[in-house]
Amino acid sequence: MNSSDPILLVEDDRIDVLNVKRGLREIQAANPLHVVEDGEAALEFLRNPQNPKPALILLDLNMPRMNGLELLQVLKHDPGLQTIPVIILTTSQEDKDRRESFQLNAAGYMVKPLDYEDFVEILQAIYRYWCLSQSPS
Repeated sequence: MNSSDPILLVEDDRIDVLNVKRGLREIQAANPLHVVEDGEAALEFLRNPQNPKPALILLDLNMPRMNGLELLQVLKHDPGLQTIPVIILTTSQEDKDRRESFQLNAAGYMVKPLDYEDFVEILQAIYRYWCLSQSPS
């Protein structure tokens, strides 16, 4: 991933969206950030050929309409979307959610910390890793 590759944030909580935007600015990630509020909106975004294909998806689990696990299930079976890395960003510390996320090919699972500075550290670790990683085109 380079600094011009888009990132898709799938998150329904406005405060968490603001925290991700602020955190990306703080770590000087210049990637375009696209935000949708749930899994159905994410699928609409990803399947619209006029939208850029994201290099990374940051996905919340608990959302209305289609939750994060349901979206992962769809992505896993879509040949055009299954190679996009998905990082779970959630408040859920349930082993069941963690296990099911990895069974559905999540590339990572991060529990959102309550402290903003800790959140920025996690965001920076994710960003650095994906900047070094090379995904298939």
